[in-house]
Amino acid sequence: MITAENLGLKGPRGWAFRGVCLTAAPGALVAIEGPSGSGRTCLLLALTGRMRTTEGHAEVAGLPLPGRLTAVRRITALGPVPGVSELDPALTVAEHLRERALLQRRFTGSLRSLLRPRTERAAEARSRIDAALESAGLDLAALPKAGRTSVRDLERLQALRLSVALALIERPQVLAVDDTDLKLSDAERAEAWKLLRTLADGGITVVAVCSQAPEGAITVRTGAGPTEEEGAADALAETGRA
Repeated sequence: MITAENLGLKGPRGWAFRGVCLTAAPGALVAIEGPSGSGRTCLLLALTGRMRTTEGHAEVAGLPLPGRLTAVRRITALGPVPGVSELDPALTVAEHLRERALLQRRFTGSLRSLLRPRTERAAEARSRIDAALESAGLDLAALPKAGRTSVRDLERLQALRLSVALALIERPQVLAVDDTDLKLSDAERAEAWKLLRTLADGGITVVAVCSQAPEGAITVRTGAGPTEEEGAADALAETGRA
């Protein structure tokens, strides 16, 4: 599913990451491990076609990077990535889900699907949402106000599950998750990795940024030199221009 050889990304002030090598089969759990500022997020975005690398080469499902960025974006989906795919604290859980289902249908559906009766389209959206929630392990009935719960009222693990569910509505081949273990207790961290491992066992290739990789994951480690930290900040600022 994902291969990389000597992959690197250089910003105006230095390297965000460099020399990354990776081989991951479909359904693998890949952990990008390293301290904050070491280029972890940039590597995550590069492997999902959202940042253009400057050295080496990679492939995702046979699609070369950086040559086929748009095609790679179509088969990958982002879970939580600060500054890129963050949840809106002013929206409710249900509003986030409806919005994502609408966007998915509008921008990735065929003309024929868009012309189907409204009731059929609504049923399809509901089916996608229900399947995504089940896979992400998010029970709306268990939330304080069910689907009307505001994102700002979610616990960290619940917010992670919601972000994953939103990504799964797109039915991606690759799921990318940033800051997987950030601000989680040991028990919550174990639950988060259990979720991602279950998704991987179901056939989705999962790439997750973390401070410490779980046992059994394919681990890619990023360094944390001063030049890398500056380069990562520069490269992340360019995310929207890839």
